[in-house]
Amino acid sequence: MGAMFRPAALASRFAAVAALVLVVGMLPWLSGGDPALSVLRARSAERDPDPEALAAIRDQLGLDAGPLVLLGRWLTGLASGDAGTSWVSGKPVLPGVLAGLGVSLTLMAGAIVVAVLVAGALVAPTLAAASRGRPRSASGAVAAMLTAVPEFLLASVLLIVFAVWLRWAPPFGWEGPENLVLPAIAMGVPAGGLLGRLLDDALPAAAGEQWTTTWTVLGVGRARIAGGVLRRSLPALLPQLALVVVGLVGGAVAVEELFAIPGIGRMALGAAVAQDLPLLQACLLVLLLTGFAASAVSAALHLLLIGRALRGTTLPVAQRAAAGPGRLARVLPVVFASALILLVAVGLFRDPTAVDVSLRLAAPSWERPLGADALGRDMLARVAHGALRTALVALLVTAVALVLGLGLGFLPRLSGGPVEVLNAMPPVLAGLITAAVLGPSTAGAAVAVVLVAWAPLAAHTTALVREERAATHVQASRVAGGDRSWILRAHVLPAVFPPVFRHALLRLPGTALALASLGFLGLGAQPPEPEWGLVLSEAMPYVERAPWAALAPTAALALLGALAVSTSSLGRRIAVGG
Repeated sequence: MGAMFRPAALASRFAAVAALVLVVGMLPWLSGGDPALSVLRARSAERDPDPEALAAIRDQLGLDAGPLVLLGRWLTGLASGDAGTSWVSGKPVLPGVLAGLGVSLTLMAGAIVVAVLVAGALVAPTLAAASRGRPRSASGAVAAMLTAVPEFLLASVLLIVFAVWLRWAPPFGWEGPENLVLPAIAMGVPAGGLLGRLLDDALPAAAGEQWTTTWTVLGVGRARIAGGVLRRSLPALLPQLALVVVGLVGGAVAVEELFAIPGIGRMALGAAVAQDLPLLQACLLVLLLTGFAASAVSAALHLLLIGRALRGTTLPVAQRAAAGPGRLARVLPVVFASALILLVAVGLFRDPTAVDVSLRLAAPSWERPLGADALGRDMLARVAHGALRTALVALLVTAVALVLGLGLGFLPRLSGGPVEVLNAMPPVLAGLITAAVLGPSTAGAAVAVVLVAWAPLAAHTTALVREERAATHVQASRVAGGDRSWILRAHVLPAVFPPVFRHALLRLPGTALALASLGFLGLGAQPPEPEWGLVLSEAMPYVERAPWAALAPTAALALLGALAVSTSSLGRRIAVGG
């Protein structure tokens, strides 16, 4: 944990925070628009933007002084405990931001409970096999599908079924524990799928270390062996858990919007759209502090679990490679790839932009297997053509994020601050910043996702590098005279790259979903492109009447996720004790 407070680490965090605060402070001016006009529209959408009204707002807020002066004033007030006054409401921002943080933390806690239950169900078979001395890992298809389900779509289905139809839960607001259930499920299921898959990937390697064989020979009970394997697997995943926690606090914008929950993510989005700079800066500051706190707790738990082994460089290592993947693991990628290729091949011969109002929201039929959208356009054609845009851009973004994550993960003192800062920033905010600079487009959305997508991979790389360098065989190589570059190439990189590569593949559907989310919010691809996010956005108002219009792109995302993760499983070579 002391590494977090070394001068280099502190300097990294300070530089990352300063850069982000500066960029956010420039946001109203980066867009090239008039900040006074945005504030006027946020205050009163009906009022005409006459020159007198705009001049009054500029004078009241001091906009003519420029962004740097305004930022300096805000920082000066912050030093005395004053986070500023909202440009829109005229009220102090700090009480509202703290109240929003409390709501988001409560929602996050509920989502974590759901995520742990989901992850536990996913890894239970692997953990049971490990306790019997038979390391194995699941194909990951179920975890990938859960991870690829859009939170806002899952939230919409839950709202319609359980709040509107069955009336088992309130549909909107934040008045009591009953308001927590549906949003927590919507946020926790995808997070549980991600954590379950990462843990399932780590368990077989831990079960293959020599100590498990020793425990088995000594007659240690299966439950204790399973607990030891789980405890051994957790340290490398703790940074990911911290990232998921912070992401749940600030990244649940769509869920908070849908259920009208006054959380800090929804507050930050509203402030960014209205260009309410003091409120946006205060939200960002609280999110960053939350990220730093989660990282500190993660580092403390990491040292608690394996701190002595790291300091003593005595971490165990697996001994021999196990057999390759089973028949099901080899068949699943072929099945998923064939289904996706068939979907694209059939749909590419159809026109995704042809409008036929007589077929509005038409149900699936032989002529239109996936039905039609609100304009009568063929959903099969739109999903197929959207695959070329969404999936290919997601692949490119994932590749760039993997390279950045691996490279910067080997430099934790340099990347530690940016990792925490970028993970604390909602992807929507990154989309708003890039849209302000580059305009809403597919390229802008790709840049926004890259900005935040490399951080989890870098955190995973850093954790694995620390453990690998503490392993006994690496220490033996050092004693034998191996130089640092040779040890890096021969031992560290070969051990780190496979799990991080599989992690990147696991996040491929999430990357596609992030691109779709930005398109859903109008910050990515623009109409009439058949991009999956736009297709989902256009279908959401009719999800109760025509669920097939929303389920078609969602099924495509789930299929892409299952393909990505099942393919990553083919490259796994676990180690078993011998």
